[in-house]
Amino acid sequence: MCQDKLGEKKQDTCTAHTSTKLRLSINSKLDFNTSTQRDAAELLYANGFAGIGVSLVSSSLLVFAFDTPNIGQFKRVWWGVMCVILLCRFADTIWWRTKQLGTNYNGQKAIFRFITGTYLTALMWCTYSLSVFRYTDTIEFAMIVIVVSAMAGGASTILAAHKYTAMAYAFILLGPLSIGGLLSNEDYRQLLGILGLSFCVVMILTAKKSAEFTSNAIRLKNENALLVHHMEEQVELRTEKIYELSNLDPLTGLFNRTAFLNHLGHRLEECKETNKSLALLFIDLDGFKKINDTSGHETGDQLLKQTAERLKKHCADSQLLCRWGGDEFLIAIADIGESTALQQAMGFIEHISETYVLEGNRLSVGATVGIAFYPQHATTEHKLIQVADTAMYYQKKKAPSTAGIFSTQLGKKLSREQLLRNGLTEAITKEQLRLVFQPIVMSTDNRPRSFEALLRWQLDDENIPPDEFIGIAEQYGLICKIGEWVINQACLAAKTWDPQRKIAVCVNVSMIQLQDEDFQNVVDRALSASSLDPELLHIEITESVLAENKDIILQQIKILQSKGIKVSMDDFGTGYSSLSVMQHASLNVIKIDRSFVDSLETKGLAIIDAVMHIASSLDFLVVAEGVENELQAQKLSAMGVHFQQGFYHARPMEREHVANFLLQNSP
Repeated sequence: MCQDKLGEKKQDTCTAHTSTKLRLSINSKLDFNTSTQRDAAELLYANGFAGIGVSLVSSSLLVFAFDTPNIGQFKRVWWGVMCVILLCRFADTIWWRTKQLGTNYNGQKAIFRFITGTYLTALMWCTYSLSVFRYTDTIEFAMIVIVVSAMAGGASTILAAHKYTAMAYAFILLGPLSIGGLLSNEDYRQLLGILGLSFCVVMILTAKKSAEFTSNAIRLKNENALLVHHMEEQVELRTEKIYELSNLDPLTGLFNRTAFLNHLGHRLEECKETNKSLALLFIDLDGFKKINDTSGHETGDQLLKQTAERLKKHCADSQLLCRWGGDEFLIAIADIGESTALQQAMGFIEHISETYVLEGNRLSVGATVGIAFYPQHATTEHKLIQVADTAMYYQKKKAPSTAGIFSTQLGKKLSREQLLRNGLTEAITKEQLRLVFQPIVMSTDNRPRSFEALLRWQLDDENIPPDEFIGIAEQYGLICKIGEWVINQACLAAKTWDPQRKIAVCVNVSMIQLQDEDFQNVVDRALSASSLDPELLHIEITESVLAENKDIILQQIKILQSKGIKVSMDDFGTGYSSLSVMQHASLNVIKIDRSFVDSLETKGLAIIDAVMHIASSLDFLVVAEGVENELQAQKLSAMGVHFQQGFYHARPMEREHVANFLLQNSP
């Protein structure tokens, strides 16, 4: 896995916690029973030596203190067997103390061993009492009753940890002997039998109460311990849950941003101490948004989960993996070179690009990876991620589904792009944009018939060329707002020109503007606000706009023309299919690209001549752009080109200079 062990959590938190609680409940019951049995065993064995010692002394006293010739042999044999039993119990107690005490031993088996020895001892006493009963005199019989009564009384305490053994022990020792005394013909034996039987009943009841008290004490002790343990487990579960919520992405189970930044910071410190490099891979899925939009967010979530599993499967243990957000993932790899980093990045792309099977559907996505290195490109975790993101973004524009490494040159380029992007968002508000106007003149008399509105932007003390900022405006969704401003300002300016001469204004419009649902309303509002005649507004488009969504663009052109607005094709001849454009788009004006004017001495002349023949057949006007000198102007006029535009006739001029230019070039 790519994450530290602390971060390896199950993705399905609810299921995991439910099964954990069930497991804890079962384990708690088992632990409770086991602990209770061990406590009982410990109480029994704790008094084991005392019980064994009393039995040894008492048995020796009764056997050797009274001389009973008729049963002397029996006594000695009985005592020998008793000693063997007591010796076994002694050995068992020693073994329990040295081998089992303090371990996770089986309490039930330990209790069974102990009570087995206890029952054997009790049966030996019962056997002795009944066997010597007929041969004892008054003193010896009384002594036997006293000894077994004393041991029965002591057993109620010593054996309190096992209720039924404590009660049975008292009965086995006193019951048969007392009954035998009651059945005797001798008064003193009957009297001792009554006393013994009474004491037996008392000892059984005492043993029962003592055992119940001890059992309750053990149960309460373990219930309290279980309660404490349960509380600790709940705290552990809640701690785990808090960790998951604060450190793990709930969908994929990978590190989230907070945890990844923390771990990456520590990893960078380690690299600094060991003088090692670290590569950060910024992975962004290609085509994920389309799947989300067409198949639904649930399918998208499943795809993200499977992507995370694929990444984890092909990462090393020492690597950090994170879902940065949306369909973005980060991987940090320490001590790796550029070639290896690129190789691993391409491996990740290959694994991600394998077909996904979700709910019976086969789906595919790609991935683009940007790579940045510590300390070459950045020395902090935030900057390193930003740089890797920059590399990914540039790579996605240049070659999607590949990997690229950040460079200083790339950083400068994208920093410049970011500067222009941020500036464009406020350019209108700060009044940094303005229009300049370049005249389009008749080839026959060099008098202006229209002006092309050209956008200029001054950012601080720098004039930013349109070729640099128009593409950025289109890329970041700013072109429609800027385009609307241009149309409004162009119409307002044209309205101030000489109304008698009907000078038109030409405004360049991008493909994005034409595809905007509100574009026609933008044009209508500009004409309404300026009161400009629609025939004096020319919309200029490039033929490349017809490369995509041609039907939509052609429909927009027809709507514009229905309002009286002229439509021009700018930079004609440089697009994807010039003849197709001339055939399908009912254009009013074709503007020949300046590259053909520059090559009038070679192939340009033939191309322009061909365009003029087609223009004559299809009934549209032609403008030649980029006219730089008198010779070009004369040749174009001789070829029948209707209009010309270029520095030879006039450079783009500020709005306030247009009126004076028109005055100087009046009929």
